[in-house]
Amino acid sequence: MINCAHPEHFDHVLEKDSVWMDRIGGLRANASRCSHAELDEAEELDDGNPEELGQQYRALLEAYPQIRVLGGCCGTDHRHIESIAKACASLVKAA
Repeated sequence: MINCAHPEHFDHVLEKDSVWMDRIGGLRANASRCSHAELDEAEELDDGNPEELGQQYRALLEAYPQIRVLGGCCGTDHRHIESIAKACASLVKAA
């Protein structure tokens, strides 16, 4: 799984046709685009944009359909999970 990082922190290192990508079975991304250092210094938790996060999950699931676990990590709450579910439901049903 990939966890505890916003999709913008890791999507640039993913390789569409790489064999090692088949080993990634889940995503639990952070809600915030802030770096871990920025989050450590923050007075308040940045909850990011739930709808945008859902769309980023959808794009990742479209590119890597073997992913079966979708969840949230730091800063996510029911709004993020609902957005992820709505954005990805049609892809998961088709799989």
